[in-house]
Amino acid sequence: MRGVATGNQGIGKDGQPHGGFQLGMELVGKYTVLAEGARGHLGKQLIAHFHLDDGRDPQSYALGIKELWEVPDAQAKPGLVVHTAGWPMDEHTYGGGFLYHLGGNRVTLGFVVGLDHQNPWISPFEEMQRWKTHPAIRAHIEGGKRIGYGARAITAGGLLSLPKLVFPGGALVGCEAGTLNAARIKGSHAALKTGMLAAEAAFAALQVGRNGDELAAYPQAFEQSWLHTELNATRNFKQWFKQGNTVGTLMTGIEQWLLPKLGMKAPPWTIHRHQADHQRLHAAAQVEPIRHPKPDGVLSFDRLSSVFISNTNHEENQPAHLKLKDASVPVAINLERYAGPEGRYCPAGVYEYVKTDAGADRLQINAQNSVHCKTCDIKDPTQNIVWVAPEGGGGPSYAGM
Repeated sequence: MRGVATGNQGIGKDGQPHGGFQLGMELVGKYTVLAEGARGHLGKQLIAHFHLDDGRDPQSYALGIKELWEVPDAQAKPGLVVHTAGWPMDEHTYGGGFLYHLGGNRVTLGFVVGLDHQNPWISPFEEMQRWKTHPAIRAHIEGGKRIGYGARAITAGGLLSLPKLVFPGGALVGCEAGTLNAARIKGSHAALKTGMLAAEAAFAALQVGRNGDELAAYPQAFEQSWLHTELNATRNFKQWFKQGNTVGTLMTGIEQWLLPKLGMKAPPWTIHRHQADHQRLHAAAQVEPIRHPKPDGVLSFDRLSSVFISNTNHEENQPAHLKLKDASVPVAINLERYAGPEGRYCPAGVYEYVKTDAGADRLQINAQNSVHCKTCDIKDPTQNIVWVAPEGGGGPSYAGM
């Protein structure tokens, strides 16, 4: 790899340059460090091109949906942290919530749903809205005002899903590789540490005149670091939860509490998985549909009002950044077999099935609504939806999130 090229700007929906056209720039470097976050557009391609995930467990992801609230003085408790697990998810769906009291009478809260879920009727957005109605959560925000909304996929497969971290001319760091500790919902420290290790390896290579080769010192240093020790101790976390929340909770307690009490830094066993998230869905006819309550506009809300406060915007005259490899697949497979899961797993109302004038079904993509969470790129059962970078500056503009 010799660098990256920024996208051209001023390309119309027809694929042709218009009056605002500006050619992208090539940024050439002796080494390129990729830090795009979960399901990086470039990282995904590089992992496939260099077979960096050969011999690893399939990567696993989760979708986090987050809101920012302003609450009355009496409810503000700066510094208070609340974590939840389970409800309203069923026994076989991984999920949990977080709630943090910030300064200035603000509360940030969110719900995470594993994208390895098997039920095609699950809507992470509506499950998050339902979660807020639980008395233990409602008490923190009732009487307040929602002022922010956002969503993002997180890489949660852990150590067993980490791809090879280096390739000729470059390296993967942070959630691009998947170093988030899902058991502790912590990833920033891992991103910082891997960035430091990659930088140190690149600096040492440049000092002796190297360029464009593999920075072998980076993965070697990672394997000797405290971060590797931390991730190794939690390496089975998501695998246990694939066997149900009861088993997951019990085994996480054993591995994270009991074994350290017995002087063991990591479990003596390793649990592998063999299915990617998009391969897990059951057919819709095999599962009972989920009926979600209508939003009340006070504690629970709909998708479009949520997207509005995410300040999402895209230049309308540009090629759609959500592409279909085969336009016939959504109706022939996704709608027929899975009852159109795109309209449920997307937290932004991007996908909907509509009728043509002839009465046939077709998938409509409202790309303007996209908050770039990457869920569709991950969960689409046929891997027919591809997220690409939109024109520069497009997408959500989060404030205080």
